[in-house]
Amino acid sequence: MKYYTGIGSRKTPKQILDLMTSIAIKLSTLNYILRSGGAIGADIAFENGADPTKCKIYKANDATIETFQIAQKFHPAWEKCSNYVQKLHARNVFQILGDDLKTPSNFVICWTPDGAINHIQRSIKTGGTGLAISIAYSYNIPVFNLQRLDHRNKLINFCQKNSNKK
Repeated sequence: MKYYTGIGSRKTPKQILDLMTSIAIKLSTLNYILRSGGAIGADIAFENGADPTKCKIYKANDATIETFQIAQKFHPAWEKCSNYVQKLHARNVFQILGDDLKTPSNFVICWTPDGAINHIQRSIKTGGTGLAISIAYSYNIPVFNLQRLDHRNKLINFCQKNSNKK
């Protein structure tokens, strides 16, 4: 199975949301399974493009003790988060590592205002997506941030190159 994580800011620009949906459509035809969180903005854009039989949407209530333990390792102010926000962060662990926490995504596609692609670049502007980026970085999972023009072009070229494949 091939998995990717499709996530990002709730304030992702419309043109990027449209691109996310197009990328999800293409990745579904290539048998990639989307992992996301159902949040407004980027998550929904990916979900709108993904084949419903090829996506896994994780909600806050899916969080487990194990995902809480992993999430708190990557959050800079865990104790300041409400229980609900902790659950949201904990569900992000599934988005990156899968149901069994042992089947990482092949890559992450996201949009954040600061264009962060690793733990070192993460800032307050990265928002909640930052936790997922940090986990991905820790597991050597590539992150494509569509805020970066070179990453957009790379994914657009990938989709165009694979446009005739099913």
